[in-house]
Amino acid sequence: MTYGGGVPVYLARGATDMRKSIDGLSLIVSESFSLDPFSRALFVFCNRKGNRVKILEWEDSGFWLHLKRLEKGRFKWPGGAGARSIGERELRWILDGLDPQTAKGHKVVTERELV
Repeated sequence: MTYGGGVPVYLARGATDMRKSIDGLSLIVSESFSLDPFSRALFVFCNRKGNRVKILEWEDSGFWLHLKRLEKGRFKWPGGAGARSIGERELRWILDGLDPQTAKGHKVVTERELV
């Protein structure tokens, strides 16, 4: 899975039917979110129980479908409908079990000057 390099990440708010595979998730991305599933982006979905996440990713000649299933606990997942753009950092927080709404990490430093 691509991390680093500024790949856009789109989080599908609310629950998604995890019986859907690549074709079904691609249709959600294109029809419900009006986004291009063939773009260089990660599309992230969660089930109703909050213990499974699927990530759809296009890479050059085909789709990747990543799945993570928690044995205990739940992902902190936003309700509602539609897609929400998040950063790769927030995605990592979600996959690590943190709530991106309350997690406060270090600010990203853009200056490259030694003091």
